Amino acid sequence: MKKLFLVGALALFGAMDAQSGFKLGANLGLPVGDLSTGYGFSIGADASYLWPVAADFNVGLASGFQTYFPKSEYKDYGVKNVNLVPIAASGQYRFTPEFSLTVDLGYGFAFSDGESDGGFYYAPKAAYHFGPSEVNLSYRGISADGGSSGSVNLGYAYSFGK
Repeated sequence: MKKLFLVGALALFGAMDAQSGFKLGANLGLPVGDLSTGYGFSIGADASYLWPVAADFNVGLASGFQTYFPKSEYKDYGVKNVNLVPIAASGQYRFTPEFSLTVDLGYGFAFSDGESDGGFYYAPKAAYHFGPSEVNLSYRGISADGGSSGSVNLGYAYSFGK
């Protein structure tokens, strides 16, 4: 069921044309919470599509891919990368043309070395916009039965068609 949901969400993103609400980005992060013990940093890519519903408020869908890399001393013990693929609803409020706050809420699919798990996904983000680009600071977290973990991220995104 999880794989079917993931394939459907990716197909939805593929069917959207790159109008004013399509955004692609990349980020670097430092793991916090349960992940910070064994993992040193993360990199990721993001995609979202937002529709305007009011003058300063947009809603839409967000997804991406985040990889958490183990610290070198843990690689010797066989610790592998952890990957996260979120599927989320997204809401963005622009306080000014340059500054916005966004929150993504949904489900995060976590997998590593053939094993998969998942949980509630949340990602608040503050962004500074300049032209079609933005620089953002975010927290990306996942909460499941086994605990919660996440990362603090610095990212860049480009909005197409704006």
